[in-house]
Amino acid sequence: MSSQRESFSSDDRAASGLSTEWSRAMGLRVPVVNAPMGGVAGGRLAAAVTSAGGLGMIGMGSAGSAAALREELRHTAALDGRFGIGLVEWVVAADPELLDVAIAAAPALVSVSFGTDPSWIARVRDSGIRTATQVYNATDARRAEDAGIDVLVARGAEGGGHGAVEMATLPLLDAVLDTVSTPVLAAGGIGSPASFAAVLAAGASGVWLGTRLAACAESSLSEAGRSAMIAADGTDTVITTAFDVAMRLPWPARFPARVLRNDFTTEWAGREEVLRTDEQARAELAAAVAADDPRTAPIDAGQGVGAITAVVPAAQVIDELCSGAAELLARP
Repeated sequence: MSSQRESFSSDDRAASGLSTEWSRAMGLRVPVVNAPMGGVAGGRLAAAVTSAGGLGMIGMGSAGSAAALREELRHTAALDGRFGIGLVEWVVAADPELLDVAIAAAPALVSVSFGTDPSWIARVRDSGIRTATQVYNATDARRAEDAGIDVLVARGAEGGGHGAVEMATLPLLDAVLDTVSTPVLAAGGIGSPASFAAVLAAGASGVWLGTRLAACAESSLSEAGRSAMIAADGTDTVITTAFDVAMRLPWPARFPARVLRNDFTTEWAGREEVLRTDEQARAELAAAVAADDPRTAPIDAGQGVGAITAVVPAAQVIDELCSGAAELLARP
């Protein structure tokens, strides 16, 4: 299938900045979507990103529920549908009302990822809502396009939180763009104007931005979590299933999590089978989560975490990334 790659002439950049065909069709000022990070991307962050010209997403992760989504939707009520909702397939399977509530909210975009059942796509599209899902290789992308998805998220192994670790972002983006004609957003390790510019130059229709927004003033991340992210750099992350095992979360084995390295990962990464039956370790983790102690509790973070140096509004992050990327793309 022919690829769909965005072209950027100097005249186009001068007239419309970083806008792409997809972002214009979505009514966005800038081609930025915040990743629907569970426990971090609530309604306040979604509203802030939309107000800054992108598409704000409410994330319902492992702890997502219909009740939790209704609570977060209070913050996006004034946006007139100019936001999105991101769900986890296995969480929706356990709480089908979650998808019902998402559709009833009439957002601009609904994303369901981390699974293999595409049956939700037709239902959401029939409700007049655009659809998205994360993909990790060209085969994933082709299957999703064949199922009728509206936009794909090529999420590379550098990304924070859960995801397959099969390919880095730029090689993945190349492979997906060469396979499908559906618009493709790039995700994973995008934390600077240079990385933003790189994926747009490679043909992405926009960026799916997670870690870089996680410590923003409007996110739901705890203060201790923000401090841990500010103190970290790109070498301070590790991929593991230890937290999921200890918390007995049924994440598919294909989707480990990239998190900040801490005492718990040092002790248990690679020893998950032993951890499954260590009740003391599980109790210690539960206590650390309750106490918001990032020395033991999980903090999702991608390899772009080093770009986070302070707690600032989402609008400031988006402005700095976009202005810097536009300047780089405008160079002769």
